[in-house]
This record gives sequence, C-alpha cells and structure tokens, in this order.
Amino acid sequence: MYRSLSSDKIIGTIETLQARIDDRFPNSGLATVCAEVEQIARQTSKRIIAVSRPIWGLRLTLLGLLIAVVLTAVMLAIEASSLKTSDELSEMMQGVDAGVNLVIVLGGAAYFLASLETRWKRDRALKALHELRSIIHVIDMHQLTKDPSMLGHISTRSSPDRPLTPFMLMRYLDYCSEMLSLTAKCAALYAEKLSDPVVVDTVGDVERLTSDLSNKIWQKITIIEGLAQPDTGASIGALSAAAPSGAFENA
Repeated sequence: MYRSLSSDKIIGTIETLQARIDDRFPNSGLATVCAEVEQIARQTSKRIIAVSRPIWGLRLTLLGLLIAVVLTAVMLAIEASSLKTSDELSEMMQGVDAGVNLVIVLGGAAYFLASLETRWKRDRALKALHELRSIIHVIDMHQLTKDPSMLGHISTRSSPDRPLTPFMLMRYLDYCSEMLSLTAKCAALYAEKLSDPVVVDTVGDVERLTSDLSNKIWQKITIIEGLAQPDTGASIGALSAAAPSGAFENA
C-alpha cells in the first residue's frame, strides 16, 4: 500500500498547499505558480496512464512479423529436406538466398517495431519531465530575491521589493521548498511506471535539482532563524518592526 507513489495523494497535497498559500499570500505570484504545479500534477496523472498502457497496434504488428519470420524459416527448412538432385539443390540455393534476405528484412522490421513503442513512450516522458524542470526554475525565481540578510536594512531604488516580515519570509520560503519537493514527486511517477534508463536518469537529474535548490532555501530559513535568536540582539518582533508597512499585502 505504501510502496508506490499515488498521483491522487500528490494532487491532494498540492491542493492543500495551494489553499495555505492563498490564505497567507492572497493574489500573489507564488499562489499562481502553485496553481500551475497543481495543473501539471493533474496532467502528469493522465500522462502516466497513457505511457504505461501497451500500444496494441504495434504489438500485434510485431507479432505478425515474428510469425512471418518463423513461417519463412520453416518453409526453407522443408524445401531443403526434400531436395534429391544437384539441379534441385542449385535452384534451392537461389531460393534460400532470397529467403534469407526476406528473413533479415522481416527481422529488422520486427526489431524496429519492438523498439518503437519504447522510444515513443520515452519521448513523451522526456517532454513532460522537461516541463517539470521548467516549473522548478520558475519556483526558484520566486525565492531568488528573498534575501534574509537584507532584513531591517535600507534598500536602494534598484533593490527588489521585500515587503515581508521574518516570519512571513520563512513561510514564503518554506512554501517554495514544498513546491519543489512535490514537483520532484511528480517526476518520480515516470520512473516508477517506466523502466527506461534514459527516463530514470532524467528523473534522477530532476530530483537532484530540486534537492539542491531546496537546500539553498533552507539555508536562508536557517539564517532568518539565527537572526531571531536572543543572543544576536534581535527578535522576530524587532525584525518585524523593521520591515516596511504592508508586509502582508501583495506578497
């Protein structure tokens, strides 16, 4: 029961995260990104079903080719066993040459069809994983300018807008980390359903990317928590007072 990922559970978790972000940061860009993640998760659930389903048309065609190869080989063997004279042998050699060529062509076609289903599924999975990688970078862009070292400092005209208190900034960064983790879970669904080594390696790359970005986010959260410790001469309340007014709006 708990040995495989459930796309429905992942979607439900993203929906809960979406509600939390809407409550904390209504009408924010982060909420919009989370809505996109939810939509991608729903698409992933449908795509997983599609790529894991056998392509029966290809498989039946492949079966027909294999039967043709076997029948051709059997017919050649029967003809060879019925030879009695050298003239018949000479004629048979010509027939064998043509038969062998036919077997080679049919075998090549069978191999092509056998790999075609795998390549089709791989291409569809890689396109979906590329989409997940793109949304991961979008999530990273939203936390990129959230610099905890600038809390309480005077900004310049070119500085990014940072209307967040320390507590709200920690929540914002934590939501980004959760979205990264859930996006990685969507990618893991492909590795779970497809054993193709290229897909598995790509999923591993996506998981490493989200892990690295999440580690950077938690470094920021650790810095904020450190700034709030009593021995630093600051507190959450003091740092919050230093934040600009309207800190809870348009985050």
